[in-house]
Amino acid sequence: MSSPGQPRPGGAASDVPIARDEPSAPFFDAAADGRLLIRRCAACGHWIAPYMRMGVTLDRCPACTSDRLEWAEASGRGTLVTWTVVHQAGRRRADDEHGAHPVGVVELDEGPWLTARLDADGTALAAGMELQVAFVRPGGGEPVPVFGPAWRPDRPPG
Repeated sequence: MSSPGQPRPGGAASDVPIARDEPSAPFFDAAADGRLLIRRCAACGHWIAPYMRMGVTLDRCPACTSDRLEWAEASGRGTLVTWTVVHQAGRRRADDEHGAHPVGVVELDEGPWLTARLDADGTALAAGMELQVAFVRPGGGEPVPVFGPAWRPDRPPG
């Protein structure tokens, strides 16, 4: 397992590079600095996941329908809601002896749910587990979030 904020090399992202477009540029610029941005409604304060729904980028708040959506920095902390382990036949790497990686749904402390790779052993995961974001650059592309067990000062890292 890697230390907090440092995913295992190659173990937390696919080899497919992610590319930015104009609407996603603020997200990727912040990710390059190690910060997680999500959308927030300036009218009602509702937090919104930073990606598209059903192929359409949200341009209105789902809570109040305002079009005043802004990028805002999230804490990068969340809780594991559920997960699965994806097995890829023929895609084994030296650091991934089983060709498998966990993917989970993370409820951010701010409220939105994100689907992301998990930088953890799939057998050590549990619903309710506290997670912290880190970033990797799959295939040398844009940085993307991955979540691993959160370190807390009141308990030693494990």
